[in-house]
Order: sequence, then C-alpha cells, then structure tokens
Amino acid sequence: MSRSELAAALLALTAAVPAGAANYGLGRAATPAEIAEWDIDVRPDGQGLPRGSGSVADGQMLYDDKCAVCHGTFGEGGQYMALAGGVGSLKTDTPMRTVGSKLNYATTLYDYIYRAMPFTAPKSLTPDQTYAITAYVLHLNDILPADAVLDQDSLPKVQMPNRDGYTRDHGMGSVTGKPDVRNTLCMKDCEKTVEITSQLPPNFTAQMYGDVSKDFRRYAGYASAAEAAGDSGAKKDAATSAGFKLAQQHGCLACHGIANRIVGPAFHDVAAKYKGQAGAAAALLDKLAKGGAGNWGPVPMPPQTGVAEADRQALIDWVLHGAPEAATQ
Repeated sequence: MSRSELAAALLALTAAVPAGAANYGLGRAATPAEIAEWDIDVRPDGQGLPRGSGSVADGQMLYDDKCAVCHGTFGEGGQYMALAGGVGSLKTDTPMRTVGSKLNYATTLYDYIYRAMPFTAPKSLTPDQTYAITAYVLHLNDILPADAVLDQDSLPKVQMPNRDGYTRDHGMGSVTGKPDVRNTLCMKDCEKTVEITSQLPPNFTAQMYGDVSKDFRRYAGYASAAEAAGDSGAKKDAATSAGFKLAQQHGCLACHGIANRIVGPAFHDVAAKYKGQAGAAAALLDKLAKGGAGNWGPVPMPPQTGVAEADRQALIDWVLHGAPEAATQ
C-alpha cells in the first residue's frame, strides 16, 4: 500500500467514526480466548494452574527429548544452568543454585516451564506435558518419588527444601550482613559521597552462567576472569593493545568478530588466510582504504577513508598477528 492509499484509508476510518467515539474506530476489545492465551501466570498457592496431570515417568521421556540438551541428562547443567543438586548448599561457601536448592514454591517451576520452555519453542508444551516435566525435575532433586503424579491440586502442596529460605532479614546483598531493605528516606544531612554497601555473592555470575566474557568480546574488550586476576601470562606489547583499541574505536567489531564471522569474516580467519604471504599487509591496507567485496562473500566493505593511515597500519598489523583480544588497559 502506498502512502497516499494509506492516508486515504485512515481518512475513511476517521470519517466513519461517530461523534464523541472514544476509540476513533480503531481496534476492538480482546476476546476471552485471546486473553486466555496470555493469562497464564501461576501463583504460589496454585491459582492459575490449568486442569491436567503428568507423571514422573512421562516427564523423563519429555525431558530427555526437550530439556537434556541444555540442562544435562540428570539436570547437572550443560549449556545452561543446573536444575538438580545443591539442596542445603545456599548457606555454605560454595552455594549451588538450582531448582531444588533455591525455589521456595514448586508452582514457580511450572509457571516458568509453561511460559518460557523449551528455549527454541516457548509456550509449545501442553499443560499435561508441563506437569510431567515439572514432576521429573522435582524427582531429580529427590523431592518427589519415582511414581509421583502432579496435577493442579497436588502441585501447590509440594514442600520445597527452601520453602522458608526467602526472608527480608538475612542481610543477603549487604557487605555488613545487615538487611538493606528497610532504609528510611534521607531528607537532611544527606551523604555527600557514594559508598558501596551491597554486592552480589562472590562468583555469582560464574556459578550461574560460567565465563560470559567470551560472549561479549565481539562488541567490547571484556577481559576474562583469569585476565582480570592477572593470570593471563605476559602482558601484550603496546602495538597489540593499540590495535585492539583501534578496532573498538573505529567500529570494526560491529562487522567482524574476533573468532566468529558477523557480517564480514572473523579476524582469526583473515590472519590464517594471509599468514606467511608476501605483500599481505600492503594488500590489506589497500583493501581497507578502498573497500570492496568478493573475497569473503557478496557483502561489501565500505572504504575506510575516515580512518587515519597510521591507524589503518596498526589495525592491519594487529589482524595479521592473530587479532589478540588481550589487554585494553
């Protein structure tokens, strides 16, 4: 539809609106069936649970088919967080946060699976399938026996090991151990400096998701945990560090990943292709200045005429040396 046709259609709709109409003739009230598609939240007391049932045995087959690839065959974790184990560990120096150790209501597990899982096809499970997978995950945590069957009546009655573990008086998140959720609003004699008074538990992100720094390196120079701790070995030389900073500064990492192709080739692949070739640096400098397409696919790289020649030289040297992701300090 052209702009003129769209404008005409809108004018026709407006003309057809009775005087004083509130909705201007646009939209309509949602039907009960449409509302039901989104009204799927489940409360701790079980309100919102649909009718249906599922057994541990049925859940095992469904889990193996739809869940194990991400969470491990026995819920031990894989690409994503572990679902089983760690019960009673939250108060120790090595807490393990799983369904069994941290959830205080079993209905929360049903609610999350039904609305968000499996990752590749959320909301594709039926209520019976969701009850079954919920039962099996609870069984993996030794909360339900192998012959258990869950439904809308029995699920809210499941007692989770951490049922009473959520409290406002534990001081979690405070470096002093005092609860930080009952502060009063300061109206006079206010602090003039900012002081850190709360923090996540040590290694919280690593415990939940592993080393996430590698997932962001295509966008910015995040150091790994080992690098941040000073365990990465000898420091990179000034040229290497400058090359990486220049790649960030000039937006190279928007189109080129370090090890992964984005729009253009990965820098590691470029270094491998030109390794040991005489005249490689000159050829790449020319390509950087003039742009072009064809060597790595049909997507063209625009000429980088706005990048100073010295910067282009440093970037090419950095790429040909393997595009180290190292120190940005």
